[in-house]
Amino acid sequence: MSDKLYVEQTINKIKPIDEASRAACMNYWNRMGKPLHSLGKMETLWAQLAGIQQTVHPLVAKRALVVMCADNGVVAEGVTQTGQEVTAIVAENFFDDLTCTSLICKKNNCDQFIVDIGMVSDTPRTIRRKIAYGTKNMVNEPAMTRAEALASLRVGIELAEQLKNEGYQILATGEMGIGNTTTSSAVTAVLLGDMISQRFRMGHVTSTGFNVGMDMCIETVTGRGAGLSDEGLERKKDAIRRAIAINQPDPADPIDVLSKVGGFDLAGLAGVFIGGAAAGLPVVVDGFISLAAALLAARIAPECAAYMIPSHQSKEPGAKLILEALHMEPGLCMDMCLGEGSGAVALLPFLDMAAEIYEHMGTFDDIHVEAYEDFLS
Repeated sequence: MSDKLYVEQTINKIKPIDEASRAACMNYWNRMGKPLHSLGKMETLWAQLAGIQQTVHPLVAKRALVVMCADNGVVAEGVTQTGQEVTAIVAENFFDDLTCTSLICKKNNCDQFIVDIGMVSDTPRTIRRKIAYGTKNMVNEPAMTRAEALASLRVGIELAEQLKNEGYQILATGEMGIGNTTTSSAVTAVLLGDMISQRFRMGHVTSTGFNVGMDMCIETVTGRGAGLSDEGLERKKDAIRRAIAINQPDPADPIDVLSKVGGFDLAGLAGVFIGGAAAGLPVVVDGFISLAAALLAARIAPECAAYMIPSHQSKEPGAKLILEALHMEPGLCMDMCLGEGSGAVALLPFLDMAAEIYEHMGTFDDIHVEAYEDFLS
């Protein structure tokens, strides 16, 4: 089966989440012996999980982090502090508990699946699903072909399906790829261009053919990534500006945007979001790169957004805008901007606490207290 047909058939499998289970879960929270809605997002996220899993007793004990690792040709433009060799080094460090995220996973009983979807190096322990040895430099040409974008989406979809079949109940998303805040900023600027331009009431085209509103979008969504200097940040913005100008990605066609200014890691993660939704799995969104992939997935398959669990709001400026566009509120606000799945896995103990309270706390009837009236719903 072609990758295009495979992706299309997967999208067609996505069903709306079960609103009856969500409502029943919220109703049970309201019966507990505490002020109504007093646990905030602990209650609403748990109810979302109930709707996704179609049960009033959702489960999150068997969990996995999927880390998509890939390199990006745009690093040739001086948009990062480090070289591409770091991608492979960090990918291997996951296996030796030498990354922040691997240690958080160890603490929270979360299995790791570290996927080489497009690194410039081959590593011994990663899951080898390499589409190519890094993307092209998007400043000069499309980052990848449309066929490569579809193949990358399929990698993520197939892995989500595999993990569902292995009994996993919830997935977290992460990435490793030097230069991927540049690609994520480019994707975000294009896909949220209308929203940002309207906010600034801009959008006219200059005599050179460049959209002034897009320039403002790039300025708005692009941050320092892993600690760029002022000069480095300007190089990053300029690289994005030139990449969009030369490739002219179509915001109405998210796969076109992905192929022209995205990355293999973004594509693989977008596939995980789509595949997770088709398999009835909740998928936790991490930071800015993961959010950019979630935005791509939601534009490709809008129904999959209901299966996404927001974890935190990255300090990268584009993160807040994506959360707004996806109508998501993060569970945690901790000024994190590491990526690699760190924030997504950090949400898991929050969900574990929700499970413990939900399954074991007494109701108003149990503690012989008159129930609160709900004046806010």
